[in-house]
Amino acid sequence: MMKIIIAGRSLIRGFFCFLLWCVIGCAVGPDFHRPETPSVDRYTQGSIPGKTVAADGGSQRFAEEARLVSDWWKLFNSSNLDSAVDEAMANNQNLQAAQASLRQSQDNLRAGDGVFYPQIYAGAEASRQKSSSAVMGGKTPSTIFNLFTLSGTVSYALDVFGGQRRAVESLGAQADFQRAQVLAAYITVSGNVVNAVIARAGYQEQIRAIEEMISLQQDQIKITGAQAKAGLIPYVNLLSLQSQLASLEATLPPVRQKLSQTEHLLATLAGRPPAEWTPQRIDLQDLTLPAVLPVTLPSELVRSRPDILAAEAQLHSASAGIGVATAAMFPSFTLNGSYGVGSNTSSSLFKNNSSFWNLGANVTAPLFRGGTLWYGRQAAIDAYDASLADYRQTVLTAFAQVADTLRALEHDAESVEAQSRALAASEETLRLIQANYQAGTATYVQVLIANSQYQQAKIGYIQSRTQRFQDTVALFVALGGGWWNTAGTEANMSGHK
Repeated sequence: MMKIIIAGRSLIRGFFCFLLWCVIGCAVGPDFHRPETPSVDRYTQGSIPGKTVAADGGSQRFAEEARLVSDWWKLFNSSNLDSAVDEAMANNQNLQAAQASLRQSQDNLRAGDGVFYPQIYAGAEASRQKSSSAVMGGKTPSTIFNLFTLSGTVSYALDVFGGQRRAVESLGAQADFQRAQVLAAYITVSGNVVNAVIARAGYQEQIRAIEEMISLQQDQIKITGAQAKAGLIPYVNLLSLQSQLASLEATLPPVRQKLSQTEHLLATLAGRPPAEWTPQRIDLQDLTLPAVLPVTLPSELVRSRPDILAAEAQLHSASAGIGVATAAMFPSFTLNGSYGVGSNTSSSLFKNNSSFWNLGANVTAPLFRGGTLWYGRQAAIDAYDASLADYRQTVLTAFAQVADTLRALEHDAESVEAQSRALAASEETLRLIQANYQAGTATYVQVLIANSQYQQAKIGYIQSRTQRFQDTVALFVALGGGWWNTAGTEANMSGHK
């Protein structure tokens, strides 16, 4: 008898140990590890100079120790620019869609966590039935009776091989992906707004310079026309100037069209129809070029840039998918039980003889599926390999974008410096010819030609200066926007209240 009791206790302990192992279990498939950070310590072949050449009154310094702030656009020192970005952050529809997708993925993750808890159901039924003994071979008369039933069932899937855990892990990775998408949308919207504001200011200045050139050309044509009519110069000179004027006038509509498109883009970014949105007046002179530009290390960029984080999250989800496909090849275990009461009358529903219950366990093992599960696992491995290649390509593209922008800023400064010298030379030429005209040693036509050359040099200067501003914006965006450097920024970007 003692041996039976000891054996029974051992059996019970073994059963509970088995249940504990089933609950804890093991998750088949690979455990995800973040890819190693790159070993390179710079973005370009050869070193980048510590600062650009001095241009337009100053140079820009590249500083690894500088902090990339999340509201980097404030470095341009324009309150109107800050207002434009704030309006877009509050109303941009792409950003709101990304935030909603993030909340959806987070809710899906919370819903997926429910698989780790027992599934409990309650049921109630009331029916009136007629039975026939003939179906059982009897000859007694049929009876009519009522049946009332209350019941509850409990089932619990034992995640022995971790398939459910891997599925929830994949949901978590998808939530990480959507979080990175929100960050990317935030950076994209802010970068597009600042770029559009700068482009609009540049187009406005170009239009003013072209209009001035047209006015000067028209004055020159009037003088030349009078000279041709008087027979002082050939008529072909007038025709040549008229052709030049027409060509110059033809350059104005495309710039005006670009200005309109930029304003329409700003309205769209602000979540407003173009017809109901009025842009704020911002000139290039209102913007300050940031003098210190932060440059993070490549190893830091892969841990902060949103598109790289999104690719990493997809890689994590693909890794978990291997575990899900692997677990499907193993048996599944389920515990279930039910309890209820039933009676012919509601008054006797809760009497002792009206109760019923059952306890059970279920094991299902795939024996033959025609290779479906095996090749499903192979497909999951292939998906992981594809995600890994996508991740590596995303990192390479990010490095190339930073390298392009660093070189562009270096060359932009050289271009602005050269255009500044050209503008200064043409301005000095115009000044001297105007002085000669006042002294009577130069003609008014010469003054108009010098003024036209000055306006052309001014357009080149405006374009190079605009490009320098925009490449500065591109660097902030390429480095990830600095979202991690302000407490609470990520929560605000995610749309949480």
